[in-house]
Amino acid sequence: MGKVVLARVDTRLIHGQVMTSLSKSAGATAIFVADNPSAHDEFTKNILLGAGSRTGLKVRVLKEDGAVRYWNDRQYDNYNVILLTKTIEVMAEIIRSGVPVKNLNLGGIPQRPGLTPVIKEVSITKEQLEILKDLRDNYGVNVYFQAIPSSKKVSLAEAEKLF
Repeated sequence: MGKVVLARVDTRLIHGQVMTSLSKSAGATAIFVADNPSAHDEFTKNILLGAGSRTGLKVRVLKEDGAVRYWNDRQYDNYNVILLTKTIEVMAEIIRSGVPVKNLNLGGIPQRPGLTPVIKEVSITKEQLEILKDLRDNYGVNVYFQAIPSSKKVSLAEAEKLF
């Protein structure tokens, strides 16, 4: 049976150097991207597969519901998976649909109007904070903000103080 060794929200999805260091620190053997637009666009899918292949890991680009189906049907085979989504909302839907996630890393959500920066690389809304609190409180997910493994981790409890 496989497992999700790390779930990550990053609008860039697979980002070469970050993914290489994350995969090593997490002990990953595969990267699963769950993103409908990427799964439906062959050009984008091929870019992600190419970027991921440089890590030496198995890479799959799945539809968002496909990430849930793959878990339900095959428990991610024997892979230690880094599960990637572009948004907190998509990740929450996957977790709420039954994919077990212990650790959720928020690593790349750029600043835009209406968002509150938690770390330099991650900004969220009050509504997204509530989603993250739900994942922590009702699904036992350890939620933290960290761009790369060598940077300081900021806990969800610390992020709550910013709102």
